Amino acid sequence: MKSHQFPALILGLLLFTGGGSSFAEEPLTLRQAIDMAMAQNAEVAVAQADGKVAQAEARSARTNLLPSLQFTEDISRGNDPVYAFGTRLRQGAFTQADFGLNALNRPEAIGNFSTRFSGSWTAFDSFKTQREIRRADLSEKSAALASRSVNQRIALDVVRAYQSILYAQREVEVAQHEQETASALLSAVEERVKAGLAVESDQMLAEVNSAARRQDLIVAEGDMQLAWADLREAVGSPQLQISGLKALEPRTYPEAALEEELGSAMKARPDLLALAESQAAQAVGVKAAKSALGPRVNAYGNWEEDRGALDRSGGNNWTVGAQVSIDILPLGKRAQLAQENAAQERVNAQAALSMQRARLEVTRAHIRRQTEKLSMATAQAAMEQSAESLRIVRNRYRAGLATITDLLRAEDAERQSQSNYWHAVYGNVVAYAELLFATGNLTPEAAEVLQ
Repeated sequence: MKSHQFPALILGLLLFTGGGSSFAEEPLTLRQAIDMAMAQNAEVAVAQADGKVAQAEARSARTNLLPSLQFTEDISRGNDPVYAFGTRLRQGAFTQADFGLNALNRPEAIGNFSTRFSGSWTAFDSFKTQREIRRADLSEKSAALASRSVNQRIALDVVRAYQSILYAQREVEVAQHEQETASALLSAVEERVKAGLAVESDQMLAEVNSAARRQDLIVAEGDMQLAWADLREAVGSPQLQISGLKALEPRTYPEAALEEELGSAMKARPDLLALAESQAAQAVGVKAAKSALGPRVNAYGNWEEDRGALDRSGGNNWTVGAQVSIDILPLGKRAQLAQENAAQERVNAQAALSMQRARLEVTRAHIRRQTEKLSMATAQAAMEQSAESLRIVRNRYRAGLATITDLLRAEDAERQSQSNYWHAVYGNVVAYAELLFATGNLTPEAAEVLQ
C-alpha cells in the first residue's frame, strides 16, 4: 500500500469512530433521534409553551364569570369640614354639639380607621363573557394542534438529516474504495511503464485519477460532517457525538391513490385542523365584539366599619345594588368589531391558502415518491450493469485490448452508478417521510415504518 493512502484511511477511521469513540457503541436509530428531538428541540419547547399560554388564557377567561371581592383597610386624619362631618357620622359618634356653626365650619382634626369589604359581579353582559370563554377554548385547541404540526415538521427534519448521514457514509465508503483502487491502478501502471507495456501519459492519467479520488474522499468526509451538523440542529443537541447509525435497507412502502392521500391530508393534517379551530375562534370573537354593544347588568355591594382607634368599636354600614348600563356612543366598540371582522377575513383567507398549499404538497410528495421508487429500481439495474462493464474493461486492459482512458471511464461510470443507487435508496425513504408529513401522519410512531 502506498504511503499517501494512510492519511485518508486514518481520517476515515477517526470520522466513523467519532474521534476515539468505542466501536461497541450502540447505533443511533431513527426513532431514538426523533425522540431526542421531541425532548430537546427548541422549536418543540416554544410550541409547548404556546400551548400552555393558551391553556392559561382559557382559564383566565372563565374568571370573568366569578364575582370580585376586595378588602380595604384605610387610615386617615384631617379637618376638612365635609370629611370631619361624614367621618363622625359613620363612626356613630355624632353629638348635639357637633351641630354648632363653629364646629361645622372649623372642626377639629379627626382620625378614622376604616375596614371595608366590597364586591361586584357582572350578572349579564349580553353573553360576551360566555363567547370569550368559547373563543379561548377554541384557541387552546388550535395551539395544541399547531404544536403537533411543529412536532411533525421537526420529525421530518430529523428523517432528512438522518438519511443525509447514511448517504454520506455510503459516499465515504465508495470514495475510500475508489481511492484504494486508484492507488492500485497507479502502481500497476508504473510497473507497466517500467516494463515498456505502457507509455508515460498512461502514468500521468493514473496519477491525475488518484489525486481526483483523494479529492472525492475529502469532499465526502466533509459532506458527512455537514450532515451530522444538520442532525444535531434537528434533534436540538449540539453535543451529539458522531457515531454509527442504524443503516436502512432498500424497501418498498405502502401505496395509495392520490385522491385518498388528499382526503387523508384534509382530515389529519394538524396545521389545517389548527386553522379550522382558529376560524371557529375568530367567528366567536366577532360575536363577542357584537355582544359588547349590548346592555350590561352589574350587581355590587359593600360593608364598612369606621372607628376612631383600632381598639375601639365604631359604626358600620352596608350597601347593595344593581346597575344597568348601555353604551349609547360605542365608537371604540364598533372599531373593535371592525377589527374582529377584518381578522376573520384574514384567517379565512389564510385557511383557504393553506388548503391549496396542502393539496400541492401532497401532490408533489405523491409524485416524488413514485419517481424515487422507479429511480431506485433503475439505479440498481444500472449499478449491476456498470459493475459488469468495469469487470470486462479491466480484463481487456490487463490483456492490452483497452486503453487506460477506457478503464478510467468505466470506473467513473461504476462509481457514479453506485452513488445514484444509494441516493435513490435514501431518497425513497425521505420521499415516503415527506408524503407522511404532507398527509399529516408523520408521528414518531408512524416514523418507525421508515426503519
